[in-house]
Amino acid sequence: MKQTNVRSFTLTAMFLAIMILLAATPLGFIPIGPINATTMHIPVIIASIILGPRIGAGLGTIFGVISMIRSTVIITPMSFVFSPFIANPLTNHGDWRAVIIAIIPRILIGVVPYYVYKGLRKLLKEKAIPVSLFIAGMAGSLTNTILVMNLIFIFFKDSYADVLQVAANAVYSVILGIIFGSGLVEAAVAGIATMAVCTVLLRLMKK
Repeated sequence: MKQTNVRSFTLTAMFLAIMILLAATPLGFIPIGPINATTMHIPVIIASIILGPRIGAGLGTIFGVISMIRSTVIITPMSFVFSPFIANPLTNHGDWRAVIIAIIPRILIGVVPYYVYKGLRKLLKEKAIPVSLFIAGMAGSLTNTILVMNLIFIFFKDSYADVLQVAANAVYSVILGIIFGSGLVEAAVAGIATMAVCTVLLRLMKK
């Protein structure tokens, strides 16, 4: 039991260190137009599968807080959707709902992959572990993208349209373009990374 706790603590610290490293470098948040593609969700997804949804959700919360702090410090046209301290361009004041966008999807990144992986393991058995890991990685990434983009639409549709200089009724088309464009690329990268890293870690943990 003590050995298991030490191993979990060590791995959690390692994943946290990787997240901080990604946040401190351009690799964590990659600007693509008005949004940032991210790789910071990958350690959260892997932690969810290896260490369980509780630790995964905790690291996801940290990811959300880092995202909120970064949006407050490094101001971009879209900072107001992730930070309540940045003024909405239409209202000229911050909005507490930005906290929901910054935190809730990131918590779920640390929960969804675990249950997707466990469910697929039961369905596909041992021989399909790499496939299960790949799909679980994609599911974690898409959870983030789909929730963030839809919450932006629900809470900040008009402000988002103003930033993009498009009509309000065209906003969801833009959001779908992001989900099926950069969102699917992020998901594929997360799936490959999850499959590669988790395959090794799961083998080592069995030993």
